[in-house]
Amino acid sequence: MLKCEILALFSGWGSIGNMKRTDAIKPEQSVREANKEKGAFSFLRTRLALLLCSVPVLLCFFAFLYMLGMTHLEHNPRDFASSLAWAAETFTTTGYGGDHHWNHPIMVGFVILVQFAGVFLVFLLFPILLMPYFEQRFEGRLPTVLPKLAGHIVIYSYGPAVETFLRQLEHNRVPFVIYEENEATARRLQERGRRVVFGCLADDAPDLRSLQQARGLVANGDDYNNAVFILSARQQGFTGKIVAMVRHPNRRSPMMRAGADVVFTPTHILAAAIAAKASTRISPRVSGVQRLGRHLEIAEVRIHRTSTLADKTLAETGVGAKTGATVIGQWMGGVLVPQPDARTPMPVDSILIVVGSNDSINKLGQLATPVATTGPFLVMGYGEVGQKVCELLLAAGEKVVVVDINDRPGVDVVGDPLDHQLLEEKAGISEAQAVVLALEDDAMTLFVAAGTRALAPELTIVAGVQRADSIARIHRAGADFALSVGQVADQLLGYQLFGEESISIQPQIKVVRTLPGVLAGAAVISSRVRERTGCSIVAVERGDEVIVKFNEDLTLAEHDHVYISGTPAAIDKYYEAFPGSRDQVR
Repeated sequence: MLKCEILALFSGWGSIGNMKRTDAIKPEQSVREANKEKGAFSFLRTRLALLLCSVPVLLCFFAFLYMLGMTHLEHNPRDFASSLAWAAETFTTTGYGGDHHWNHPIMVGFVILVQFAGVFLVFLLFPILLMPYFEQRFEGRLPTVLPKLAGHIVIYSYGPAVETFLRQLEHNRVPFVIYEENEATARRLQERGRRVVFGCLADDAPDLRSLQQARGLVANGDDYNNAVFILSARQQGFTGKIVAMVRHPNRRSPMMRAGADVVFTPTHILAAAIAAKASTRISPRVSGVQRLGRHLEIAEVRIHRTSTLADKTLAETGVGAKTGATVIGQWMGGVLVPQPDARTPMPVDSILIVVGSNDSINKLGQLATPVATTGPFLVMGYGEVGQKVCELLLAAGEKVVVVDINDRPGVDVVGDPLDHQLLEEKAGISEAQAVVLALEDDAMTLFVAAGTRALAPELTIVAGVQRADSIARIHRAGADFALSVGQVADQLLGYQLFGEESISIQPQIKVVRTLPGVLAGAAVISSRVRERTGCSIVAVERGDEVIVKFNEDLTLAEHDHVYISGTPAAIDKYYEAFPGSRDQVR
C-alpha cells in the first residue's frame, strides 16, 4: 500500500511538498529591492541636478574672490570675465593662460585651495555621481508589458524547479515568456536570450489581458504571490490551464480556489522519489526507480565488484535476454553515455540506466548489485526534503539515523557530515543500509558524496539536488543515484500542460510514451526503428500487460502504447519517421 502511495506521489497524482528555491530572490524581497532601486535612482538624479546647478555658482564665486584678490592683494586687477576663465581652467585642470604666478601668501593659498577643489570635483565627485547615473540611464531597459501570447507558456518567477522544463520548451520550439519580479534575475535571463517581462505585483495590478491567448500558465513564485498572480490572470479573462507549485501542502486548496487547476509541491515529490529509490521495502532490490505509466519503470543500478556482469559487455552478459530489461544509458566516470551498443563494457562502479517491468528490473538488480536489506538509513540533512524522506522511510518500517549540522528535534547526530570520525563512531555508517543526501546546497552535496564514497566504497548513496546540471558532477563524486527538483517538476509540468508522459535522464536521454501511428500492424523487430531514427523501442504496453521481450511475431496493435528511448533529437526524428505516434496535445 505504501509503495503505491509513493509511486502515485512521484507520478504526479499527489500534491504534497515544499520547494526550496536558491536561484532567485523571493518575490516579496525582490519587490522591496525594486522599489529601493527606483528610489535610489530618483535620489541619484536629484543629486546630479544639484551638482550641475552648483558648478556654475561655484565657478562664479571663486571668480569673484579671485578678482578681489588680484585687485587688493596682488594689485593687478582682473575683470570678471578673465577671473571666470581662470576659475574654469583651474577646475578642469587644463592649466593657465597669463596668470600662473602669485606673490601674496593668501593668494597662493587661495589658488592651491581652488586647485584641490577642482581635482576633487573632476576626479572624485563627477565619477561617483555621473557614471552611476549614465549606467542606469542608458542600461538596456527590460520589457514591462506582456507581448502577444498566442500559443505561449507563461512562467511566473524563474527558479531551479522550472529550468529543466524551460529547456524542454526550447527544444520543442514551444514559445514562452517569463514574468519575473527580480530585476537581476530578469537581466540574467534576458542575457541568455530568453524572453522575459519585468513586473512588480506590489504596484498597481499588472496588465495580464494578453494572457487570454496563452497556452498555459505556470506559477513558480512564493505562495502568496502565486495566488495574487493567478487571481489577476483569472480576473482579466484567462481561462486556460494554470499549474501552481506551492511551498506548503496545506495551501493547495486555497490555491485552487484562487484559480489554479493543478497544484503540487516538487520537493515533497522529490523526497518521495528519493525514499522510493533508497528503500528496498518501497522499491525492492534496486536503489533507483522511477515509474512511467502503469507498469513500466526506469532504474539506475551500479555494477558491484562482485557482480557477474562486472567488466563484461552487454552482448557477453545477455542482460536483455536474461532479465527483460533494456539498457538505455550508462554513467561511466560521471559521463552519461546514451544508447550504449552491445559492445559497451560494464566496468565496476559504472551505473546502468535501464527500462523494464518491475520484475525485469528486480532480476537485473540481483545480477548487478547485491543490495543490503538490513541496517538503518543514514539521512544527511534535515531540511524540507530530509524531513519528508525520513517520514516516508519510517512509515515503511525502516530505521533512520539523521545527521545534521544544526541541533533540532528529529536530528540524531549533530555535526559536520564531512567528519569521518563522527560518521563512524556516532552515526554508524559501517552498519548503514544506504546514505541519503538531502542537503540544501548542491556544492555541499557533491562534497559530502565524495567524502562518503571515500569512507564507504560499497555503500549505496542516493542524492537529491536542486539543479539538473549538478547531477553529472554528483555521479562523478560517487553517488549511485541523483534526482533534481527540476526533473520532477518537468515530468509533472509536461504531463499537465501537454499530456506528455515521459521521464528525462539529463538532457541526453528521454523516455516517452507514444502511440503506434503508422507502425500499427508492423512487427517491432523488423521495423528497424533504431537504425532509422536512433531511438529504441523499450516496451509495449497492451492493456494491463507490459511487454519488454520482443519476439519475431510481436506486432503493434492500434491501441498499444509504445515506449521509446533516445536523445531529444532522435525522438523528434522518430515522430517525423512515424506520423501519428505523438501521444500528446501540441
